[in-house]
Amino acid sequence: MLFACADSRVCPSVTLGLEPGEAFTVRNIGAMVPCYCKNKHTGVGSAIEYAVCALKVKVIVVIGHSRCGGIKALLSLKDGEDDSFHFVEDWVRIGFSAKKKVKDECCDLPFEDQCAVLEKEAVNVSLQNLSTYPFVKEGVANGTLKLIGGHYDFVSGKFDTWEL
Repeated sequence: MLFACADSRVCPSVTLGLEPGEAFTVRNIGAMVPCYCKNKHTGVGSAIEYAVCALKVKVIVVIGHSRCGGIKALLSLKDGEDDSFHFVEDWVRIGFSAKKKVKDECCDLPFEDQCAVLEKEAVNVSLQNLSTYPFVKEGVANGTLKLIGGHYDFVSGKFDTWEL
């Protein structure tokens, strides 16, 4: 299973050289995975449940990417300001803890460099959020499921992966 950004510059099938049917893919702004909740973000939750419980996927990969507009939107959010969109700001707030970490640890870096760090930290938050789904937690605990983070720099062509 792959979580990837909706950005057309980073199509996961093209990036990873996948053929149709090789990966169950969810694409959204910033490749975000929300925490488990039966009443919110059920589209993402149902995709995870189907992939893990019905398709029996063995690996879930969350892929962030360079120059991500969703990550830039997250880093640009100002506390107390009204949202500009109906959905975008609420969605990217899924990565708020990653934003806070980057702001705390990288405040001396220029905005674009903070975005580059946040691209990977948001993936880590999504990996942590995946672990809040009971069927994911169970699969990881019994060794039938692995969670992998990835980052694709489409400018340099570099693709990094890691596990938490």
